[in-house]
Amino acid sequence: MMPIAMLTGIVFHRYVGQLAFLTPYLIAVMLLITYCNISFRDIRFSRLHLWLICIQIFGGIGVYLLLRPLNPVVAQGAMICILAPTATSAPVITGMLGGSVESLTAYSLLCNMVIVVVAPVIFAFTGEIESTSFIHSFWIVFQKVFILLFLPFFGALLLKKLLPRVHYEIQKAKSLPFYLWSIALVIITGKIVQFILDQESSDYMVELSVGLAALFVCLSQFLTGRRLGRVYDDTVAGGQGLGQKNTILAIWMAQTYLNPISSIGPGMYVLWQNIVNSYQVWRKNKKAGK
Repeated sequence: MMPIAMLTGIVFHRYVGQLAFLTPYLIAVMLLITYCNISFRDIRFSRLHLWLICIQIFGGIGVYLLLRPLNPVVAQGAMICILAPTATSAPVITGMLGGSVESLTAYSLLCNMVIVVVAPVIFAFTGEIESTSFIHSFWIVFQKVFILLFLPFFGALLLKKLLPRVHYEIQKAKSLPFYLWSIALVIITGKIVQFILDQESSDYMVELSVGLAALFVCLSQFLTGRRLGRVYDDTVAGGQGLGQKNTILAIWMAQTYLNPISSIGPGMYVLWQNIVNSYQVWRKNKKAGK
């Protein structure tokens, strides 16, 4: 499905790119459905989760500071691939790989809640937001990110409390986020392609560097997450929690608050992480066959 969605976005980029305004709404709905399917009583946080969130925050900042002297755009592209929260589909892959879905769900929730506070601060320093001061730029980002990530969370809680029947019906739509994700991927891919084509003087070396940086970051995060997870007997959840990203949200944030070219990073990360996931599922099934 992922290659078809991206190919559709590339072919019809001139048309689907104009629907980019729908992306935050699609993300919000996906998160709402995900949160409605979470049993908050089963949520348990661990030291592994603390290590993973620290890697995302300080690792993202560290990579940005390391690469910025070489190229600010490449630095932003690599940073957003690390900072981006865990994908809403990560628990599904974790279950397919025989990992702890509860642990991954707990980290996904923690990660999204922390990023909504941390991202505005980081973007205020590293982004390209037109504002009169740090406080102003922080407030600009915080309002939009807070609404996008926190509103679905509180919405799920209120629905369960006040409208349990509606909450139950939403729970039954477990497969809907996958289709919404596919639609969002088509739109985002189209916008990236249209943006690149609209550049009068594209620096293809920069774009290639951003894509390669995303590959390095992707592999590093999966390996680091699995090694940390092995220490806490939670290998799969560690790898998926750190490596599998909400790339739709990352692309949107990059296009909105960073240099738009940096969105090529999470755009390519979609491809890299799906290759890694496909290999892991294939390897798991092969072992099971034996």
